[in-house]
Amino acid sequence: MAQLLPPHYSAISQAESDLGVGPYGWLMDVNFIVRGILSLALVYGLYLVWPKTGKAPRVSLALVGAWAIGTFILAVSPADVSGPATLHGTIHLIAAGLAFLFLAVGLLGISYAMPTEGAWTSIRPSAQALAVLNLVALVVFFLGSGVPRIEHNLYGLLERVFLGLGLLWMLVVAVQLLRSESRRNPRATSFV
Repeated sequence: MAQLLPPHYSAISQAESDLGVGPYGWLMDVNFIVRGILSLALVYGLYLVWPKTGKAPRVSLALVGAWAIGTFILAVSPADVSGPATLHGTIHLIAAGLAFLFLAVGLLGISYAMPTEGAWTSIRPSAQALAVLNLVALVVFFLGSGVPRIEHNLYGLLERVFLGLGLLWMLVVAVQLLRSESRRNPRATSFV
């Protein structure tokens, strides 16, 4: 929704953080905060339902938790859209880079630690494929950021492919968690 508001904004060439600057910046801040809350909820849900017989990927869960904290930092540190670098813009850039890296590595670790039996069986291959694609998208995004022609023309698209794959991973896993919980506890309200 926020991408439709500023008429000068290009989702293909501009970072999504550019939406956090200007009169509609509060919408992007709300997006960052909601993204962080939902990410933390997923981490907590995964921790709770992880089979007690298997070893929970604590480091990977912590990395996804760190990604969520990074999104909160993005909400309070606006990006530098133009002009000289500012302290808040530098914090935003560092937080975003680290959060992206934490997300990609965390999702990969969780995906490959998933049990090969039970409710996880059906989701494991999809989670692994999405996690690998997410990591590849991050590498392409980071490498493309150093190439002027790509950075000026495709930066937003590359960022959105990475973020889209990561958020899709979270959605697929969250839906599976809800389905497995509704099967385990039929009296629980199921939204899926």
